[in-house]
Amino acid sequence: MDDFFNYTIFKSGEFLLTTGDLILLFFIFLLIRTLLFGLRKFLYRYFLKRRIDRGRSHAIYLLIKYFVWTITIVASLEMVGIHVTFFIAGSAALLVGLGLGLQQIFQDLVSGVFILIEGTIKVNDVIEIDGMVGRIFSVNLRTSQVFTRDGIIIIVPNHKFIVEKITNWSHNSESTRFKLDVGVAYGSDVEKVRTILLACAHSHAEVLKFISDEDHNPFVRFSDFGDSSLKFELFFWTTNIFNVEFIKSDLRFEIDKKFREQGVTIPFPQRDIHIKGR
Repeated sequence: MDDFFNYTIFKSGEFLLTTGDLILLFFIFLLIRTLLFGLRKFLYRYFLKRRIDRGRSHAIYLLIKYFVWTITIVASLEMVGIHVTFFIAGSAALLVGLGLGLQQIFQDLVSGVFILIEGTIKVNDVIEIDGMVGRIFSVNLRTSQVFTRDGIIIIVPNHKFIVEKITNWSHNSESTRFKLDVGVAYGSDVEKVRTILLACAHSHAEVLKFISDEDHNPFVRFSDFGDSSLKFELFFWTTNIFNVEFIKSDLRFEIDKKFREQGVTIPFPQRDIHIKGR
C-alpha cells in the first residue's frame, strides 16, 4: 500500500508528484464541494428567514464560493510542493503579456466582483439593456445570463452593467408603473372616457389596486388636445413586469370593446383638402 501511495507520477528537479498527492487533492476538492453545498443550503434558509431577496443571497454565496476556492487552490498547490509566490514571480513577464492581451476579460472579472458586492444587478431583476428587456437568470464572475421575452438566453459581459446605462425596472420595488396612450374623437364625453379606462384597469387581475394606497391606484391623465384626437394616458402598477406587454395588450382589447359598447370613437388622422379652381 505504501508503494502505491508513494508511486511517482511526475518529477522535475526537486518537485515530486505522487499518487498519494493526487488522492489527497481529490479528497480536498470533494470536501470543499460538499461544504459549499451545505453552506449554500444553510445561507438560503437563513436569508429566507431574514427576508433577504434571493438575488442578494445568491451574490453573497458566490463571493464566499470564489474566495473559498481561491484559498483551496493556493493551499493545495503549496501542499504538493508548488510554491505559488515563486511561480508568480517567475512568470511576471508572461503575466504582464497575458494582462495586456486579456484586458477585456480582466475588466469583466472586476466588474463581476463589483456587481456581486453592490447588488445593483441581482438574479430575477428585470432590466432593459441595448433596447432589450430581459430577466437576470444568473450572475457569474465574468458574464451574466439574461432571459429575454423571446425565451432565449443572452450572455452579457459584466462590464456592460458597469460602464453602460442600464434600466433596472425591479431594483427599488417589486411593482412598477406603466402607461397606455389612448386617443378619442373630439366631442366625446371625457368623464365617460375616464370612467371606462379606470374600469378596464381595475378589471385586470395583474393590475395592482391598493384601496389604502392612493399612490398605487390606476389613474387617468388628460394629456393633450391633439391634431385629430383628445389624448389620454392610463397609468397602472403591476408586479408582473416581465410580461407587462401582455397586460397592455389585454387592456387595449378591453378598452376597444368598452368604447364600442359605449359609443366612444377612436379617430384616425384626417385631412381636409380644398381645391381652388382658376
